[in-house]
Amino acid sequence: MAGFIAQRLAKGVLVLAAIVVLNFFLIRLAPGDPAVVMAGEAGATDEIFVAQLRTKFALDQSLPGQLAAYLGSIATLDLGYSVRQQMPVATLIGERLPATLLLTGCAFLISIALGVLLGALAARRAGSLADTAITGLALLFYATPLFWVSLMAIILFSVRLEWLPSFGFETVGAGYTGLARAADIAQHLVLPALTLGLFFMAVYVRMTRASMLEVSRLDFVKTARAKGLTEGVIQRRHILRNALLPVVTLAGLQAGTLVGGAVLTETVFAWPGIGRLMYDALLQRDYNLLLGVFVVSSAMVLIFNLVTDVVYRAVDPRIEVAR
Repeated sequence: MAGFIAQRLAKGVLVLAAIVVLNFFLIRLAPGDPAVVMAGEAGATDEIFVAQLRTKFALDQSLPGQLAAYLGSIATLDLGYSVRQQMPVATLIGERLPATLLLTGCAFLISIALGVLLGALAARRAGSLADTAITGLALLFYATPLFWVSLMAIILFSVRLEWLPSFGFETVGAGYTGLARAADIAQHLVLPALTLGLFFMAVYVRMTRASMLEVSRLDFVKTARAKGLTEGVIQRRHILRNALLPVVTLAGLQAGTLVGGAVLTETVFAWPGIGRLMYDALLQRDYNLLLGVFVVSSAMVLIFNLVTDVVYRAVDPRIEVAR
C-alpha cells in the first residue's frame, strides 16, 4: 500500500505540473490587459504608469519568461501576489479555503447519504410508485439550474418563512463566540449546503439504483436467498455493499469538482469561499489569483482521487493493489 500511494503521488505531481502549464496559457488567452485594468481602477491612464505596473508584476516579459518564473515560484510553494487585492495569493486562498471546505464537505455528505439511501429504497421497490417518485425527484433536482434552486430556496425559507438567513457566512456585527458562533454559522450553512447537495444527490440516486439492480441479478445473491437469509440482510450485506463500488468511484471524482461547482452557490449566497474568490478574480483579470485557485483546486482533485483508491480497499477487500 505504501508503494502504491508513493506511485500515485508521483503521477499526481506530473499531472499537476501539466495542469499548471495548461492553465497558465489558457488564462493568457483571455481578453484584457491586467495593467490597463489596474490603471483604470486607479483613475490613471498615463502610459508611464501602465508600463510601471507591467514591470512590477512581470507582465512585460515574454510568455516563456513569465512561465519559467511562475513554475519556479510554484516549486517553492509561492503562489504569487494578487495584483488586485494587494496580498499574497496563498494568504487569500488560505483565508477562503476553510469556508469552501465546510460548504462542500457538508454538501458532499448530504448528497452521499441521501443519494445512497433513496437509491437503495428505489432499487428495493423497483417499478413501484415509490421508485417512480424517487427517480422523478432526482431527475428534477438534476435538471433544474442550481442558481434557480438557490434563489427559490432564499425566497421560500428566508423571505417568506423567515426560518433561515439568506446570505453570508455569519451574522455581521453580532460578535458571537464559541457555541453561539458555531450555531450562527450552521444556520447560514443550511441553505447553500442543501441546494448544492441536492444537485449532486440526484446522480448518486440513479447510480445506486442501477448498480443495486444489476448486482441483485448475480448468482451469489440467489445463493444467499436459497440459504434462507432475510431480505434485509441480503440487501445490506450482499447487494448494497457490492453496488457501492461505482458509487465510490463517482464520489471520488465529484468530491474534487464540488470545489469548482460551488462557484454559483457561493455567488448567490455570498458565501466567502474560493469559488467566489475565483469569480471575482476572473472579472478583475487577476491572473496570479486565478492561477493560484486553479492550482489548489487541481491539487484537491488529485488528493480526492488518491483517497478514493484507498477507500476501495475498505469497501471491497478483494481488490488488489496494483504495484
